[in-house]
Amino acid sequence: MKKIHILILVLVTCLVMPTELQARKKKVDIYDLSLDDNLETPEIDNAKQSQKVQDYQYDVAVSLKKQNYDVELMRDNEVIVVTLPAGQLFAPNDTVLSELGMVSLKPMLKYLANPGFYKMLLVMHSDNTGSKKYTEALTRARVNAVFDWIDENASVDFVVPYALGDTDPLEDNNSMEHRKHNRRLEIYLVPEEVMINQAKKGKINIKLIQK
Repeated sequence: MKKIHILILVLVTCLVMPTELQARKKKVDIYDLSLDDNLETPEIDNAKQSQKVQDYQYDVAVSLKKQNYDVELMRDNEVIVVTLPAGQLFAPNDTVLSELGMVSLKPMLKYLANPGFYKMLLVMHSDNTGSKKYTEALTRARVNAVFDWIDENASVDFVVPYALGDTDPLEDNNSMEHRKHNRRLEIYLVPEEVMINQAKKGKINIKLIQK
């Protein structure tokens, strides 16, 4: 009788384990995630690995600043934020990416050259000129124009566009200068599994930093 119980237990385990393994292996679709969720994942839960990622991202941020980009670090220096004025990408009220915009975005393509190294989030903002419907449509068309241009020149497997309209201003929309600051594209470079796995092995070895 005991042998029968053991046999049943083994059979049940064999039936359940593949389902559990499949569930664990099933990857989250980054296109289904909110902006906040995409900014917070994947998490780096090991302090030493996190430090290696932070050091690497800091060096990348310094390199971008030397190229005159507006750069910040967030999530304990694990995530890079590059901000481009909308006027550098589009003519006023236009949704066609300008030549200057293409030149400004071109250096960003190298961060997509190694799939799974970075996740790139494109977040377009506007000022509050016009209705909610208008600002949402404008930012959606603009971020899609940026996404489409990237798609023509690189892989977009790890690129996610977001259109936020006027919902997240940097400043009050009470002057022309403030409204200009609020019209912007934010590009987030979020460490993905390839970078994190390299940090686990002790060294991040993809050279994206210009000295």
